[in-house]
Amino acid sequence: MDNKAIQTELNDTISGVKGFSCWGAHIGIKSKRRDLGMIHSEQPCHASAVFTRNQVVAEPVIVSRRHTADGLVQAVVVNSGNANACTGEQGRQGAEAMATAMAEELDIARELVVVSSTGVIGQRFPTDIVVEGIRVNARKLSHKKAASHFLANSILTTDTFPKESARRFSIGEREVLLAGVAKGSGMIHPDMGTMLSFMACDIAISRPLLDSTFKEAVDRSFNMISVDGDTSTNDMALVMCNGMAGNIEIRMEQDPGYAEFRAALFGVTEDLAKLIVSDGEGATKFVEYRVINAPDEAGARRMVRTISDSSLVKTAIFGQDPNWGRILAAAGRSGVEFDQSKVDLSVGADDLFQVARNGKPTSQDLEQVRAVMHQQHLRVVVNLNAGDAEATGWGCDLSTGYVKFNSHYTT
Repeated sequence: MDNKAIQTELNDTISGVKGFSCWGAHIGIKSKRRDLGMIHSEQPCHASAVFTRNQVVAEPVIVSRRHTADGLVQAVVVNSGNANACTGEQGRQGAEAMATAMAEELDIARELVVVSSTGVIGQRFPTDIVVEGIRVNARKLSHKKAASHFLANSILTTDTFPKESARRFSIGEREVLLAGVAKGSGMIHPDMGTMLSFMACDIAISRPLLDSTFKEAVDRSFNMISVDGDTSTNDMALVMCNGMAGNIEIRMEQDPGYAEFRAALFGVTEDLAKLIVSDGEGATKFVEYRVINAPDEAGARRMVRTISDSSLVKTAIFGQDPNWGRILAAAGRSGVEFDQSKVDLSVGADDLFQVARNGKPTSQDLEQVRAVMHQQHLRVVVNLNAGDAEATGWGCDLSTGYVKFNSHYTT
């Protein structure tokens, strides 16, 4: 699917954030593509992280949960091509060895290292290859823009393109940069999916405020996308702030600079979330779902998630079939109470066509709707006419290409 409408020109990257360097290299886990990524801050960062809620958890997630518990992180090392999940003691030792090697090469405490892996589940972890790759490449960490692009490429698995985003803003006379990378294409579902995202910022902000803001940003971005309804064993999103912009530390929402930081963080996480959906395995459509005039935001978000995850809705979109009853049926099983006799439903692209009013079909010619559904970027708006809350999420279609790809993933 063409992602040009979503991916904007990128002038700033993680390597441009004050005090941060990064790198991405090919060490031999995958046959050709880069498969080892690194991020390093000159000084420890206040950090916030969210992880998969899957009960089957990869070994690096276990290590990184422990290392981020105190809210301090200074480095990240991530491999692709092997998930190090369902690998037992051998995999546990491999994840620990990653942290140790990175810490030794950078001369920092191993508890300041976050480790991450992505790839096929249940394969023996190539510890020796990864550790040697860390020791060789840690000395190559760079502030050059190309290094960020190498990093973005190194974390990819089934992705067809790297995913990066950034926002620059000012706090008084201090200039601040927030930049991030992400990966994800399949196993994407609310509560994250087989996705990784790493963000760096030079702002000075307290850990409690960073934590609450980041979790809200994740809830409104990564947790509002769906490709296939599956969550993974390895999901991780991390933001690190090293304070090197030199601003007075932000401790409260009322402090100067907080509103700008919040807007930047929400912007970057939404950008990356949309890029993940636009790269959905086998996807031919990118769909924005909105539920408006709902009684409360939590219910609106739940309804968006249910609709965007419906296989029947996604297959109808793939087939350009204006079968709008599937959308209302999905809304009805979301667990949100509403009066179907008050619901309006519109679908389309740049222009929206109202296909249902007060829960009943309009006189709208569905052939017009069918013609619009051939476009790559679509919108679905459910108006509950029951309040002033709303929510937005993003998804894609479910195509024959997805089935074919995932029927022989390990081969």
